[in-house]
Amino acid sequence: MAANILAIAEQRNGELRGISNEVVTAARDVADALGGEVHALLLGGAGVAGTAAHLASFGADRIFVGEHDALAQYTAPGYTAAISDHARAGDYFAVFFGATSAGKDLAPRVAARLDVPLATEATELAVDGGDLVVTRPIYAGKVFAQLTLGGEPRVVSLRPNVFRAQERPRDGALETLSVSPDPSSWKSRVRELKASAGGAVDVTEAPMVVSGGRGLKGPENWGMLEELAKALGDNVALGASRAVVDAGWRPHAEQVGQTGKTVSPQLYIAVGISGAIQHLAGMRTAKTIVAINKDADAPIFGVADYGIVGDAFEVVPKLTEAIRGGK
Repeated sequence: MAANILAIAEQRNGELRGISNEVVTAARDVADALGGEVHALLLGGAGVAGTAAHLASFGADRIFVGEHDALAQYTAPGYTAAISDHARAGDYFAVFFGATSAGKDLAPRVAARLDVPLATEATELAVDGGDLVVTRPIYAGKVFAQLTLGGEPRVVSLRPNVFRAQERPRDGALETLSVSPDPSSWKSRVRELKASAGGAVDVTEAPMVVSGGRGLKGPENWGMLEELAKALGDNVALGASRAVVDAGWRPHAEQVGQTGKTVSPQLYIAVGISGAIQHLAGMRTAKTIVAINKDADAPIFGVADYGIVGDAFEVVPKLTEAIRGGK
C-alpha cells in the first residue's frame, strides 16, 4: 500500500501562499502515521523554485517544482494535467489541496481525471487501520460527517485556517518537474487578474480580526469597529456575521462562518454576535476569542476566552480608548 502524501502548494505572483504550509503540515501528520513521506508540488512561472524551498520547514521530504510561463497564474487545464500526471506516476496514498478558490476548482478536476474519490472542506484527518478518515461539516456546519475513502490516491481539500501550520524541518530536496503545457489546446485561459479595492486586509490572513453582528443595529455604526481596529494597529481585518452580510450592511468578503470564510487569527473580537453554529464553525480555532454581547446567554460566550456582558455601544468605545491609552 502506498504511504506517501502529495501536498499541492499554491503561489500567487510567485510568492508562496500561507495555505501551502497548512497543507504540508497536515500531510506530514498523515504521512507519519503511515510511515511515509511528504512530497510537495508547486507550479508557477519561471523562478518560482526559489520560494518552494520554504516548504521543507513544514515537513516536505521532497519538493517538486514545475516552472513554465503558461503556469504563472492558476489555470485549470494546465494545472489539472500537470498534477494528475504526477499523482498517477507517483503512486500516492492521498493528494491534499487547500480548499481555496483555486483548490475548490482544481481538486474535483484532478479527482475526476484520476477516477478516484474526493472529500472536500476537511476539518480533521486521522489514520485508522490503514484507512484515511476525513471529518467534514455538512448541513451548514450543524453536523460533522466522517468519511473513509476507498481507492488510491484519495483526493482531499482542507479547509483553510483549520490545520495550523507547524514547523518540522526536513531536507526537502528540490526536484524539477518536467511540464510542457500547450495553451493553444486549453478551452479556458486566465488573461487578467484584477485585485479588489486596496486598503482592506484579507480577513483570512489577518493576525487580528474585529467582527460585528446584528447587535450593531445598522451599517452606520461600523465606524465604531473601524476605530477599534485602528487602535489595535496594522494588519487588523474587519469581519461580519452572515446576518449582517445578508442585510447588505457589509460586503461578502468580510463574512466569517460556514458559508463565508474560515479564520484563525491570534485575536478575534466578536461584537454583537450571538454565535450561531454557522459562525462558530468559521472562527472557533482563533487563538484568543473576546466576545462582547449584552445577552449573557449568547452561545458566543461558550467558545470565548474572555467575555464582556454589556452594551457594545458603551463597551467598544471604552475598550478603544483603553487600548490607545495603553500604547
